[in-house]
Amino acid sequence: MDFENKTIWITGASSGIGEALVYAFAEKGAEIIISARREKELERVKSNCKHSDRIIVEPIDLENYTALKEHADKLFEKVDKIDILINNGGISQRSLVKDTGLEVDKRIMDINYFGTVALTKAVLPNMLKNKNGHIVVISSVTGKIGVPLRSAYAASKHALHGFFDTLRFEVWKENIAVTLVCPGFIRTNVSMNALTANGTAQNTMDDATDKGMEPSELAQKIIKAIENKKEEVYFAGSKESLGLYLKRFAPALLSRMMRKAKVT
Repeated sequence: MDFENKTIWITGASSGIGEALVYAFAEKGAEIIISARREKELERVKSNCKHSDRIIVEPIDLENYTALKEHADKLFEKVDKIDILINNGGISQRSLVKDTGLEVDKRIMDINYFGTVALTKAVLPNMLKNKNGHIVVISSVTGKIGVPLRSAYAASKHALHGFFDTLRFEVWKENIAVTLVCPGFIRTNVSMNALTANGTAQNTMDDATDKGMEPSELAQKIIKAIENKKEEVYFAGSKESLGLYLKRFAPALLSRMMRKAKVT
């Protein structure tokens, strides 16, 4: 795929997987819109890019999802089209259900689910008009398997699968592809920023996350999945892959294993 002629919008672009995707697509000469809350960090990412003149910084807050259509409308004053929308922004969780306030559950759903859905709905009319586009959603293995300490996070990712599987069926005739990407543990700050029971960040790195795949490696795998227009892909270690297999073929065995599993 020739990405030099593509305009790509990446959320969660100020760190981790999103930042790695920006660098990977910049190497290929794409025009990229990069979004996250922290404008200063977005400017840092832009300055690190090979073709920084082809990078547009567009700060957004997914939690304020009612404002995302306005952001998109203003963006379309600068660019004619979005070829690929990569919904990568989100937040994780590290807390037991019994300890977690409902406001924490709601915040995670607002960011991970409603923010992603709202931005997609804001961009979709442009893709429908052009009869072309590709929507990519960075989900998680947790979008398929519930994991202790991640109830709302797992719920938000499961919800994304339901929404975007449905969207795929509705837009395929308009030449719009939908890809769900399900990584396992990736070496990012996701566990550092994960919300605890009272809504504050965990501020510690999980051992499993620290030993995870490098974001730059994952970025190349995601690009290949986009090139091949995959519907759903999994990039996970042996334990996460086993969990996915057992979830489908031996769910009772998976339940027994998860009761004892170290998930941080």
